[in-house]
Amino acid sequence: MDKNDTDEFYNRLREKLLENTDWPSNYLYKFIVPTDEARIQQVHKIFDNTGAVIESKKSKKGTYTSISIMVQMQDPDAVIEKYKEVSIVEGVISL
Repeated sequence: MDKNDTDEFYNRLREKLLENTDWPSNYLYKFIVPTDEARIQQVHKIFDNTGAVIESKKSKKGTYTSISIMVQMQDPDAVIEKYKEVSIVEGVISL
């Protein structure tokens, strides 16, 4: 995804979040990362001290780990900021 596509994606997400959600609100993030403790910890660290409830589950073969994170967010910009922080984790897929 190039920068314009990424910006467009986040702009559409921001609009949907503003239309469909009363803020502050709980938000559910879902990510898939290669099963590598360092990468999983990178994602956990991004949500440290936020009061997030984090659940991890390995795929059947153990190659990937899905991470679900429920956390109270103040507004759509805060939601998007966390997506951007997580996007630097190598191999992460945001759902």
